[in-house]
Amino acid sequence: MNRTTHPDVAHNLALAILASSNAPALLLDENLTVIAASTSFYRAFAPDPQHVTAQPFFKLGSGEWDVPQLRSLLAATLSGHARIEAYEMDLKGDAGPRRLVLNAQKLEYGDAEQGRLLLTISDVTEARISEKLKDDLLREKAILLQEIQHRVANSLQIIASVLLQSARRVQSDETRSHLRDAHHRVMSIATVQQQLAASRLGDVELRGYFTQLCQSLGASMIHDHDQLSLMVTADDSQVKADISVGLGLIVTELVINALKHAFPDDRSGKILVDYRSRGKGWKLSVSDDGVGTPEKMADAKPGLGTGIVEALANQLDARIETEGGYPGTTVSIVHVAATEADGPDPTPPKKAA
Repeated sequence: MNRTTHPDVAHNLALAILASSNAPALLLDENLTVIAASTSFYRAFAPDPQHVTAQPFFKLGSGEWDVPQLRSLLAATLSGHARIEAYEMDLKGDAGPRRLVLNAQKLEYGDAEQGRLLLTISDVTEARISEKLKDDLLREKAILLQEIQHRVANSLQIIASVLLQSARRVQSDETRSHLRDAHHRVMSIATVQQQLAASRLGDVELRGYFTQLCQSLGASMIHDHDQLSLMVTADDSQVKADISVGLGLIVTELVINALKHAFPDDRSGKILVDYRSRGKGWKLSVSDDGVGTPEKMADAKPGLGTGIVEALANQLDARIETEGGYPGTTVSIVHVAATEADGPDPTPPKKAA
């Protein structure tokens, strides 16, 4: 035996469901008069239910709901020509403006001439205030960071200038050499800092990063670019900023080392910086076609540059591989991902011709 629900029972059930809605909601008739409202609507917007039920929607309160654009949208939704989805408006009241998000849809049931409109309202005032506060803080942070970066860059330039002037004044060739090395390192750090400051993204694109770094090193250390060339080949890898700092400093030390030792007596040649990655594994190599070095880095007299490279490689959880001989030397920094530890290393770099 089929049972049908009496229209009054269905109507009362619908009103009960509406009244219990957690989100403020209104049921409007074809004239946009309030048929019923949720208890949450009364709590949020109208403490006295007598001033809501059977009242025209646009006359609720002190008329603050009578916004021309909202009036047009509700009329279009009731006619079936539109549907309000996430419409934002400011509701002006005695307690100050409130930012609201409205959604409305026409209910299709019963007599088509008796249109019904369900309007739900979300108060996002606090959320918008929080968003604005966060945006203001981020903007302030960006300004402060830019100022700090500017001051750091200026400080590094001053330090580099002082070192260079000191190198020109001292009589000892050994001291002059150390001061010039310090100058080159400070300039390379300044270049790293400049590159990272220019990057607005969380990741740093290594090909451009290494290219500009090597251009800076070449400009300060290579006097005849027809005699010595410094090139970069790299894939499309991107890494986090903190990783790029370590890689940049390694490149700086290895390039400086090659420029100092690989081409004595005005020997001509090439230096190639190469980076390749595969999954989470990667290989950074600096190759030259100079006079060659001992086959293992440990066989060479340890210096400041060697210690810096070893420390940076350890921080990156990578190992150092040196291929020496005549002509040329290749020093590689290799990081093998845990899942690839038993497999082959990333694609080896091309050696300079």
